[in-house]
Amino acid sequence: MPAIDFWYEFASTYSYPTAMRIERLAADQGVGVRWRPFLLGPIFKAFGWNDSPFNIFEAKGRYMWRDLARVCEADGLPLKLPPVRFPQSGLKAARLALAGETDGWTPEFTRAVFAANYAEQKDISDEETLRAILGGIGVDAGAALTAAASPEVKEALKAQTAEAQARGLFGAPSFTVGDTQACELFWGNDRLEAAIGWAKR
Repeated sequence: MPAIDFWYEFASTYSYPTAMRIERLAADQGVGVRWRPFLLGPIFKAFGWNDSPFNIFEAKGRYMWRDLARVCEADGLPLKLPPVRFPQSGLKAARLALAGETDGWTPEFTRAVFAANYAEQKDISDEETLRAILGGIGVDAGAALTAAASPEVKEALKAQTAEAQARGLFGAPSFTVGDTQACELFWGNDRLEAAIGWAKR
């Protein structure tokens, strides 16, 4: 079965609409999806940035929020700015998403975290928020948080972020088709259809 890797960061605005539509679009085309949470912070630091480019470049940030509003309206998605400073830390959520791979709840958890961040104005860096999300999808929050705090999961997230860098990723959402040495890279919510089409080739 052809497949794409979906690289996302929980702080990424455009990853929100992508997470909400990728499974349906890919399934319609007979393409599998591998959910790959990673952290943009280390990548941005390599560029000399200490913040989101949407904050560093004010005009770009204004445009992004207006454009995201249009995208969400077209997709029928609610949108509310995060209640605390943008971007919120997605570190704990990313570790949880990795911890959920074995039991298969990563996609549902991911969508719930994005909804909490960009539709419900909740603090996704807060453990109580994450506990409520896990409970809402029927996951044992205590066990999940313990697994996410393990050295194995912490190292797995570091390795996944390093792999993203090795594949040439510079933002999220991104999609890759193929292995690290010869992967085809697509960047942005608006390139999802192209990535799915490439995977089918």
